[in-house]
Amino acid sequence: MARIFGKLAPRDEFPHEVGAEPNFNESMYFNFFDPARRLGGFLRIGNRPNEGYAEMTATVFLPDGRVLFDFQRPKIADNASFDAGGTRFEVIEATESLRTTYRGSPLALREPREMTDPRHAFTSNPHVAVSIDLLHTAVGPMYGSAHDETEAEASHEEQFAKAHYEQHMRVAGVVEIDAARVEIAGHGLRDHSWGPRYWQAIDGYEWLTMSFGDDLGAMVSVIRRPGKAPRVGGVVVRGDTIDPIDDVRIAIEHEPDGLFHRALEVDAVTRSGECLAIEGRVLSFIPLRNRRGGRTTHVGEGMTEWKLGKRTGFGLSELLRTL
Repeated sequence: MARIFGKLAPRDEFPHEVGAEPNFNESMYFNFFDPARRLGGFLRIGNRPNEGYAEMTATVFLPDGRVLFDFQRPKIADNASFDAGGTRFEVIEATESLRTTYRGSPLALREPREMTDPRHAFTSNPHVAVSIDLLHTAVGPMYGSAHDETEAEASHEEQFAKAHYEQHMRVAGVVEIDAARVEIAGHGLRDHSWGPRYWQAIDGYEWLTMSFGDDLGAMVSVIRRPGKAPRVGGVVVRGDTIDPIDDVRIAIEHEPDGLFHRALEVDAVTRSGECLAIEGRVLSFIPLRNRRGGRTTHVGEGMTEWKLGKRTGFGLSELLRTL
């Protein structure tokens, strides 16, 4: 039986028909965190077939504080697959298991905050040879929607993906860095969205992913748009049970620059009435950005250790701000 919660179907695992909007985007994203090795990362491909390219991002957080980073805009002719820039995503069994691979030469950043000036970072840091081969196996159902009415009613310039789902996963495989082999055994979250998207369509968001083991995961999302109340979402996942989050408060501790976050306190209330108090500590951080039309979107990516009661988990805290 398909692992699905919400208005989704197994066919939604695969690429969709390309819309006429010039900024049509279909993306898949996978993160992974090994608690024993204190190593994690994420891979993303965002196909923009009407613009003729994909956005490919590969990031690995190393336990010594270095961050390996690769970003490319390889040319693509269509939306037939997620295969670009040395990265490939393959559905093994719809709603249940997927394989991600990467082969490339990312930047090895001893001081990841140098990415505030990408030109300097790319000219003053070495590259390393990296290969990633991971199997992602579901520990809960897919949750989300293949059609968000609110998003669909907006213009293509204002939309931020009208279809979107996520799923908590167990992750196993291998990461090789300059021929040094690291066996990965951990957890993570995957994300799949499609529809028009400009990163500058929203003012900001907090997107927090948390994996505590096969039996417990959580995701918290707060999206801010110009002139509108924040849109709160999220879930708590226990096995095949999904408990949506209806209310959340996030207190963020920033570094002095005001853009880099280093700790979070999350208070969430689920639909069933459960109250959760979660503390997050950023272990490793890299600042990224996207520019369009004279506006800059800052995206802070933090590998984060989460505390929920007596449980310790790992995941990503991703904070977006458009200025």
